[in-house]
Amino acid sequence: MSFKFIDLFAGIGGFHAAISGLGGKCVAAVEIDKAAAAVYERNWGLSALGDITEFANDEGVSLPTHDLLAAGFPCQPFSKSGAQRGMDETRGTLYFNILQIIEAKRPALVLLENVRNLAGPRHVHEWEIIIQTLREQGYKVSDTPTIFSPHLLPRSLGGRPQVRERVFIVAARKDGASPEELILDGPLVLNKPVENWDPLNWNLDKDLPLTNTSIVPGCELSDAEMHWLNAWNDFVVGMWELREGSRLPGFPLWGDDWRPESDLDAVIDSSTPKWKADFLVKNARFYEEHRAFIDEWVKKWDFYSDKFPPSRRKLEWQAQDAPSLWDTVMQLRPSGIRAKRPTHVPALVAITQTSILGSRKRRLSPIEAARLQGLPEWFNFGDQPASVTYKQLGNGVSVGAIWHVLKAAAVAFEPELKKSAPKMLKAIQGAPPSPDDALSDAH
Repeated sequence: MSFKFIDLFAGIGGFHAAISGLGGKCVAAVEIDKAAAAVYERNWGLSALGDITEFANDEGVSLPTHDLLAAGFPCQPFSKSGAQRGMDETRGTLYFNILQIIEAKRPALVLLENVRNLAGPRHVHEWEIIIQTLREQGYKVSDTPTIFSPHLLPRSLGGRPQVRERVFIVAARKDGASPEELILDGPLVLNKPVENWDPLNWNLDKDLPLTNTSIVPGCELSDAEMHWLNAWNDFVVGMWELREGSRLPGFPLWGDDWRPESDLDAVIDSSTPKWKADFLVKNARFYEEHRAFIDEWVKKWDFYSDKFPPSRRKLEWQAQDAPSLWDTVMQLRPSGIRAKRPTHVPALVAITQTSILGSRKRRLSPIEAARLQGLPEWFNFGDQPASVTYKQLGNGVSVGAIWHVLKAAAVAFEPELKKSAPKMLKAIQGAPPSPDDALSDAH
């Protein structure tokens, strides 16, 4: 055993996959969701503890000593009224419990993961408090967010064809350091393709790979969904011919707003947001240019009937020169049907909107979704419903992204880790380039 780690807000074990592949031994996992904890134990042989507040609270911390703390923690807002109060301000949030563990156990390395918006303009205060409190505990960390997505990595480095931007906060303990010495310059990794990799070179069939069948139980499209997509496919194919191979426009096509431009005064006034007025004008001009085709298509498919809910009368075309809808990857979103090139897929989410594979005329399967997160082929969800599996994967972390960030941490924090956790540093430095190499025979 080279080093010990704890896995907080562990889910089904994405962190565990990466860190154990690097040589770590998990000495405690914490996950409150019972279904996720059951999957975790099934695959990693470790029973996850429940509510973190029972093991880290004002009475103390009852978790074992460890070298690395990993946590995909929920981002609860901190009160702005308590600005500059540091650790006290985090009380009432689950981040406070993480800080208690850090203070009590002093791990050599802290790895936190969260949604992209944590580093956005709406959460500047929360970000500053997190960085401030880590430095108050004597940890070296960057002010600049580390943001990364697995689709920016080639397959040879553990990448996957999924756009999944996440924020990673990595901090290393630096005993006896001055405040200036606790500032790491720049992010650990850049939010751009690695080693000249072009994400447009992803191929779902080859790189995931997709299950080679159009029938996967639980992934079928309903009759209503097939009707919507067949209708829009007819539209896309017809437009491709009408426009002589010219791609559809990039702005959203709003079927409910196809009208002559002369009729726009009835729907645009001084209260209409500029962005919406712009789309209304563009849709009117698009309608006028293709009015004969659109009117015939609308009648053919009974487009304005109850067969098409309002959200299914909208198409967001992001598939460039794809000649048909069935040559794309789709999502049925509240904002409309979004079609993208079949290179990489949008981020898995913990709710609906599971990607539809046009080439298979079905949704992405749970096995394919697990592959997108970088979980090994032997990973087993048991007999739980597919909806539960999708939720767990949507809440999970990318194994390849974690691997890439920890490899970078071993470089950025080498002086600190040489003193505080030399075995962990050696294990990370000596690990193969991809987690796939470490996990393929690990079970």
